[in-house]
Amino acid sequence: MTITRRTAMGLMAGTAAAIALSKPAFAQDDTKTIVQVNMWDNGADMIGGFDMEHRVMLGTADAAFKDDAPMGITPNKYVIARGDVTFVVTNTSELMEHEMIVVPIADVTQALPYNTDSERMDEDAAGAIGEVPETAIGETGSVTLRLQPGTYMLACNIAGHYAMGMWTLVTVI
Repeated sequence: MTITRRTAMGLMAGTAAAIALSKPAFAQDDTKTIVQVNMWDNGADMIGGFDMEHRVMLGTADAAFKDDAPMGITPNKYVIARGDVTFVVTNTSELMEHEMIVVPIADVTQALPYNTDSERMDEDAAGAIGEVPETAIGETGSVTLRLQPGTYMLACNIAGHYAMGMWTLVTVI
């Protein structure tokens, strides 16, 4: 068969229709995934020099400066299969303890409830679904959660840490 421009266009249209009608490929619910997470900071000078008037939080204008933040959370996977997910969290900081909470995010353009007096996110109002509690320097903790497809934030909610950029987003498919 000779493929002409008209034939090629017909093949492409048929392929596009087949793709559009196919179901999305999600992982099975019995998937078990391990995600390694590092909680870190850039030292006393960077933290001490941070301007709390420019909190680097999700859904705020200053979130654009997150890459320059003095603290962070770094997972080894940003896309995770749905099902049971175990977050193995290590505090690689040299200065202080950290924690990690998991919060489902419906809209990345919306700020989460935050109390500027306590410098903490309202975990209940934000809908936190799990956490690794305060973890000392060099220590490791874990939490296993059954996650459905969506966007989730991993964040430290010790006073001021979230505002200093100690959060990241992961996607569950």
